Amino acid sequence: MNGFSNSAAWVHLDGALLVAIAWLLIGVAGVIALKRLRFVAIVLFPTSSFFSLLLLGLGLSAVLSTPEVAVLPIGLPQLPFHLRLDSLSALFLILIGGVSAGVSAFAAGYFRKGEGTPPGLICLEYHVFLSSIVMLVLADDAYAFMVAWETMAFSSFFLVMANHRIPEIRNAGYLYMLVAHIGALGILLCFGVLQANTGDYTFANMRAQHLSPFWASTAFVLALFGFGAKAGLLPLHAWLPEAHPAAPSPFSALMSGVMLKIALYGVLRVSFDLLQTRIWWWGVLLMAVGLATALFGVVFSTVQVEMKRLLAYSSIENVGLMAAGFGLALLFSAYGMKALAALALTAALYHMLSHAFFKSLLFCSTGTVMHATGERSLGKLGGLIRTMPWVAWPTLIGALACAGLPPLGGFVAEWLLLQSYLFTTGLPSSFLNMLVPVLAALIALISALSGYTMVKYFGVIFLGQPREEKLAHAHDAGPWERVGMLWLVAGCVLLGLLPNQVIGLMDPVTQRLVGSGLAQSLAGNGWLLVPMSVERASYAPVIFLLGVLTSFGLAYLLVRRLYHGRTRRAPPWDCGYPWQTARMQDTAEGFGQPIRQIFEPMFRMTRELPTPFDAQPRYKVTVEDPLWYWLYLPIAALVERISKVIGLLQQGRIAVYLMYSFVTLILVLLVVKQ
Repeated sequence: MNGFSNSAAWVHLDGALLVAIAWLLIGVAGVIALKRLRFVAIVLFPTSSFFSLLLLGLGLSAVLSTPEVAVLPIGLPQLPFHLRLDSLSALFLILIGGVSAGVSAFAAGYFRKGEGTPPGLICLEYHVFLSSIVMLVLADDAYAFMVAWETMAFSSFFLVMANHRIPEIRNAGYLYMLVAHIGALGILLCFGVLQANTGDYTFANMRAQHLSPFWASTAFVLALFGFGAKAGLLPLHAWLPEAHPAAPSPFSALMSGVMLKIALYGVLRVSFDLLQTRIWWWGVLLMAVGLATALFGVVFSTVQVEMKRLLAYSSIENVGLMAAGFGLALLFSAYGMKALAALALTAALYHMLSHAFFKSLLFCSTGTVMHATGERSLGKLGGLIRTMPWVAWPTLIGALACAGLPPLGGFVAEWLLLQSYLFTTGLPSSFLNMLVPVLAALIALISALSGYTMVKYFGVIFLGQPREEKLAHAHDAGPWERVGMLWLVAGCVLLGLLPNQVIGLMDPVTQRLVGSGLAQSLAGNGWLLVPMSVERASYAPVIFLLGVLTSFGLAYLLVRRLYHGRTRRAPPWDCGYPWQTARMQDTAEGFGQPIRQIFEPMFRMTRELPTPFDAQPRYKVTVEDPLWYWLYLPIAALVERISKVIGLLQQGRIAVYLMYSFVTLILVLLVVKQ
């Protein structure tokens, strides 16, 4: 290896490589112990969690260090693997290590026998996926990047297909792989443009190129298309609500918490690092796509009746908000407004970290509920807080963080994002000065609908009465599942209570990408989070938490003193109906019905109505994605027709194929002659 800046620099980059190799070895050990579930669960996955903690520590140490580079003697003869660990890579190592530590511990107690794929094979696929994403954020040339990208795509495809005997899961896996490879074509073309016909595909060469506005814009649009397909940005989102429910819950957690962020890493790397030109309309385009994606995702999440599909659409919403933050940072950066660009970029990065923890937590708790009840439909759950308290309270914290309530990390991220959208009066364009603050109202609407969705998610699953008799026998989470969820809970809480410290870790990233940071403005304000100035806005999470705890404590003491601890239980008001059963509770469909009516033009709905002759009348509404019918199915039909036309060329006769070769040869000779 070469290019290190000091004698101890090898620790960070080599340490990250050793973690990736260790994960590969754990995967190989899983294949050796192919069907030994207990060994895979109790030994291999906890060992994996240890290496995740090691990666987290390496990322925390490297984020404040100078960049480190290396060249590995593998790859093509004239194109070895170039690696680079800078502040942006280190931040994503923190994200990967922090989330995978909790998810791997959870997976140690999650997997059962008879789930479609032998546990050892799942272990291999899982750890190949983790190794590939570490290599991806370290890659410093297009070849190494694409090898890691395709390894990530294939390993995740096999994880989605874990229960491959179910036709719906196979369809979800094929759709995911199709969209992933369409996106990969866009990324390849983007790198082709960035190397500027030099033949040198290293990122160092791409950084040295100064492309014309046309070619720079071409590279940006290709990157947005390619990475947006993997991130789930509109209209390339269709795979996400299909693949998330199909995959095992620990991998659903990694897909949402880590893999979607890796796609956004690609957008950041190209837009803020490899491209030296920044044009204002790039930011407007990214904001428009991001906010459209966020609104689409949150509206569809409010009407879902299946747990993992609800969380999948919620992930689409959150990815859209992150993209909108990156877009605003691009807009500010294009106009040379470095401080505001740093604020917007910090808000989006903070949202990335926060979402990684709370959405992974929600997917893990959903998997525990599915194992305990055998149900994934919200309409058949309820009252689980009584039988599954160890799942209920971590889920509540994750839901509160997802809803953007203080003092958790989700609130800090959305508050910073709103502040960045409100500090836009200095833009040189009067139209943008008017438009961008208006978009803050859209962000507020999206946040409110997200809170509405989380009330539905937690309330229908854990509160009220059980809707099925078997729910009374649901078992709580096991020890390893509890450890994993507690780790993710700790991440949600710490991101909420220590925003200044977390932003301090992000400062080298924003300094590198936009030339400014927030650390200096935060240094003199103690525990106050001050985006720009105390006069404009500030937030003190610890003081807020102390105020809430004090209020609850005083209320408890007053009630105990005035009423001497007496309690009175009474049934809720039932409108005079004499029988109170679980059927009287609000259902998941009923909870989402107001949103379904308000945003009806966004849905494709079919209603199944009862008739007077039905023995068991029922009313059912099916909500579908209209883009599937307006965009995907027409494209699929067109491709099928073209394939049939091309298929006519395949006659199965050698004489016909020789004629094709002869005609092609004549045409080539004519072209060469001209």
